[in-house]
Amino acid sequence: MDRQDASQSTSCYVLLLFLISLLGVFPLDVILPSVPSLAQDFGVDAQYIAYSISLFAIGVAISQSFIGPFSDRMGRKRLLIAGLLVSIAGAAGCIVTTSYEGFMAFRLLQALGCGCFVLSQALVQDKFSGQQRNAMRILMTSASGLFISLSPLAGSVIQQYLGWAGSFQVFVVLAVIVMVLALKLLQEKPTSPGSAGVLNSYQVLLKDRVFLVSSLFSCLAFACHFSFVVVSPLLLIEHLGLTEFAFSMVFPGYGLAYLISGFIASWLNGRMGMQAQVGWGFALIGLAGVALCLVLTLHELEVLSLLLPLVLCTIGTTLVRPAATTHALGRHPERAGAAASLNNTMLFAFGGGASMLVASISGSLPMSLALGFIASSLAGWYLLVYLKGLKRKARVAAAPAAM
Repeated sequence: MDRQDASQSTSCYVLLLFLISLLGVFPLDVILPSVPSLAQDFGVDAQYIAYSISLFAIGVAISQSFIGPFSDRMGRKRLLIAGLLVSIAGAAGCIVTTSYEGFMAFRLLQALGCGCFVLSQALVQDKFSGQQRNAMRILMTSASGLFISLSPLAGSVIQQYLGWAGSFQVFVVLAVIVMVLALKLLQEKPTSPGSAGVLNSYQVLLKDRVFLVSSLFSCLAFACHFSFVVVSPLLLIEHLGLTEFAFSMVFPGYGLAYLISGFIASWLNGRMGMQAQVGWGFALIGLAGVALCLVLTLHELEVLSLLLPLVLCTIGTTLVRPAATTHALGRHPERAGAAASLNNTMLFAFGGGASMLVASISGSLPMSLALGFIASSLAGWYLLVYLKGLKRKARVAAAPAAM
């Protein structure tokens, strides 16, 4: 009986984590097919709507930088609920506003509330241990990829029947469901009652170069994924001339890559160390950039020739992010909330900055995307060599103490 109850509780816990991942997709990906409609309704260029997605990422980064450390002292539950309420208010504001400036302001409010989704990483840290943590993060990354792949199709259907406001309406419904589950499943207790304040927690983390390097691995891989997500309407609709529905049909192939890479990463989990997984992941990201450069050099860009390099990049990203995140957060289990926040703040800051840079080079989007993949790969390999050097120095320093 107890075992059955525990298994059921774990299943509900996993469902909560999956729904948080799904909820995180809506503000970023489901809205993509609505970019032309939003631009028309607010009387601005589509590029400015793409900027709103980057602004959203930066807003999330700012918000979660406070939510995580406070959750170590106050508990996860009340901050998750508060964040959901703020995000619902922001989504409702986006629905009723009539100006572009108002839309941007409410998008920022929604982003500040969505910062609470960083707690999903801390919840994994709280609930699971050992290889189960990495396995759960691989599962969440794969699920997020599947949600991302289906979200433009869902967004296209929502756009057709409900208009661009429909994505915000569905977001509100999902947020309420997550709130009910959180109220039922989560215990209101701090994981580290005696932990230091926000600044002190971050000081400890920022002094840990291994933590920072491991987090940067995730940042570089995420920047590749997020840059494509942000510029995909500009690239596929504006540049290649796809309809909104055709645009949405491109993404199932992108999601299939996430599923395949999830299986690969799950198989490698426990068979290969973190550094090996990260190294192979960045090799695939670099190969994707080279392949896209060759495509652009040898013949005109088409949807299929764009997707093939993206599949390689996606597999590489899914290899890098779960392994690097588990390694980073595992160094400070007593500060899981602060560690998750700093990790994700860096993630979204990198993603938002990189996507803004790529989107601003509107005349050569495909090539800037390809060069971004290559730059991320080279930076990742440089950091991998640097991390090996740090660990070598730590072993040398520890040797006299052991004697």
